Amino acid sequence: MNITSLGRTGLKVSRICLGTMTFGNQADQATSFAIMDVADQAGVNFFDTADVYPLGGDLDSVGKTEEIVGNWLSERGARDRIVLATKCHGKMGTGPNDEGLSRRHIIAACEQSLRRLKTDYIDLYQVHAFDPTTPIEETLRALDDLVHAGKVRYIGCSNYPAWRLADALWTSQLLNLARYDSVQPRYNMLFRMIEDELVPLCQAHGVGMIVYNPLAGGVLTGRYRQTRAVEQGTRFALKNSGEMYQRRYWKDPMFNAVDRLASVVEPRGKKLVEVALAWVLEQPGITSAILGASKPEQLTESLRGIDVTLDEEERQICNDLWYDIPRERDPFLARR
Repeated sequence: MNITSLGRTGLKVSRICLGTMTFGNQADQATSFAIMDVADQAGVNFFDTADVYPLGGDLDSVGKTEEIVGNWLSERGARDRIVLATKCHGKMGTGPNDEGLSRRHIIAACEQSLRRLKTDYIDLYQVHAFDPTTPIEETLRALDDLVHAGKVRYIGCSNYPAWRLADALWTSQLLNLARYDSVQPRYNMLFRMIEDELVPLCQAHGVGMIVYNPLAGGVLTGRYRQTRAVEQGTRFALKNSGEMYQRRYWKDPMFNAVDRLASVVEPRGKKLVEVALAWVLEQPGITSAILGASKPEQLTESLRGIDVTLDEEERQICNDLWYDIPRERDPFLARR
């Protein structure tokens, strides 16, 4: 497993980050433990979670994923070897202050995550999305205080457009506050909008990029090529999130692009999932790609992509797919 620095920091992380949002819904604790074991044994030292996980849950299940991760870290004695990342912002209760990026919610959310994760500190504490109702100074000061208190080592953001990240970086510099050392955007060969502004910004300022959906929610694995039917138990069918994933990827141009890619790489003995991951890891500015799974064998198969090298023809096919897909705004960001 290749190791790299997180942006300009001295923190060393694996090029693969284990995504855990299936834990507690699509994967029970025993299965989740097996998935984390596979990642750990493969040399993945970077785990990402969030207080609102599992994906597709509700207020009765928020925090369950962090609890499972915390149980595994404790039972395996793995805390010191894992770079642990989690996130705050989402709705954790019924009250008006149980979500967002106010000082009150950030500090309360961090304390609750520490308890669920059974740890004294979080390596990378990220805001899950931008909060337009809270001044960026308030958000950054709260995060800065957590850093100085030793409860958080580094801070990052997720789902920030370039101009929001630039504003946050400038605010941190102006007020001498801890700054976002990473950003977590959606990115794969079927969705490359971050290349226009976010990637150059991060490269210029040494911000690490931890990308999610490198396999396009499973579409780039080829599992839906034959039936093109939504399967129960997959993220495309989950309550509260399935519709979002269908808007992102459940479209004929996406399926057609996957078919074209398969027609080139499969005769060469390469699997779609391996090529999709290899392509993402080759791209400039990318620190790590987040891989999730609902079964340990899925993660084992996906991890093979770290050893795949694309030739020039394969690379060109991958690059060309994006230009044949109709453009649209990211629906996740559009809601914020």
